[in-house]
Amino acid sequence: MATRRRIKRTPQKGRRFKLLLTSTAASFAFFTALFNPQLADLVGLEHVDIGRVATAVASQPPVAAKSGLVQTSFKDCPQFFPGKPPAVPAAPRLRELCYSSFAILHSGQTKTPVFVAQRLNRQMLEQAQSVQRQDRFYEEGRLPSADRARLDDYKGSGYARGHMAPAGDMHTPEAMAQSFSLANMVPQDQRQNSGPWNKIEQDTRKYIMRAKGDVYVFTGPVYADRSERIGTGQVAVPTHLFKVVYDATTKRSWVHWQENGPEARAGRPIAYEEFVRRVGLMALLQM
Repeated sequence: MATRRRIKRTPQKGRRFKLLLTSTAASFAFFTALFNPQLADLVGLEHVDIGRVATAVASQPPVAAKSGLVQTSFKDCPQFFPGKPPAVPAAPRLRELCYSSFAILHSGQTKTPVFVAQRLNRQMLEQAQSVQRQDRFYEEGRLPSADRARLDDYKGSGYARGHMAPAGDMHTPEAMAQSFSLANMVPQDQRQNSGPWNKIEQDTRKYIMRAKGDVYVFTGPVYADRSERIGTGQVAVPTHLFKVVYDATTKRSWVHWQENGPEARAGRPIAYEEFVRRVGLMALLQM
C-alpha cells in the first residue's frame, strides 16, 4: 500500500476545502442531521462532526440578493424534504431553487447542484410514463450570470449534461421541461451516464413503484482531488455521484455511490454510514 504523502495546506487548498464542505458534506449528511435531527438516529450520524462543517459553511458572508432575479427558498417547497425544509446557512453563491417536482441547492462556485431533492411515489411515476421527453436544455435564468452554467460550456467537452433529478421521474410536462435546466446538471462521463448510472435511476424507480408511500431521493456530485473544469464558465467536473434513497414508510435508507468515469459499475448500494465516511475521507484529502 502506498504511503500517503502529507500535504501542506495552502490558502488555495483552504478554499478548496471550504468548497468541498459546501458541495459534499453539506449535501445530505450535513443538512439531514443539522436541519432534520429526527433522522439522525436512522442514518447513524452521531459520529459526524456536523458542528465543524456548519462552522465552515456558516462563516461565509451572506449572499446579497440580485435585482431582477427571483429569490426562492426551500420554505416555498417543503414537500421535497422528509422533515422540515433545511435552513441553509448563509454562504457565498449558494442558492435555493424550487421547481414543480424537485428542489436544488445550487453552488455558483462549481456551477452545479450541491444536491437535488425529490419526493416520489408510485402514482407520480405512473403518470410520468405518459409524459413525452423534451430534450431542450436551457440556462437557468434565476441564477446570476457569473454563477450559472451555459450551453456552450458543455459543447466539445466530452461530457454529457447529466441530470441529477432524472427526466424519467417527471410526472407533468412542466416538470419535464424544468428538469432540463442546466442548474440540474453536472458534467458526467457519457458511458457512465447512459450505462450504470442509468441503471441506478431505473432501479430506484422500480423500488418506488413497489413502495407503499413516499420515497425521498437526494442526488448530487462529489468533488475529491480532481480540479478539472469545462468551458469558459469553468463548470466543475465531479469525481463521484451519489443518490440517497429514503423510504418514509419503512424508515430505511441506502446510498448509491459511483465514480464519474467510463469504468464505473452499478454495484450494490452502500450504507449511509459508509457514505458519510467516504465523504469525510475526501474532505480530509483536501486539507
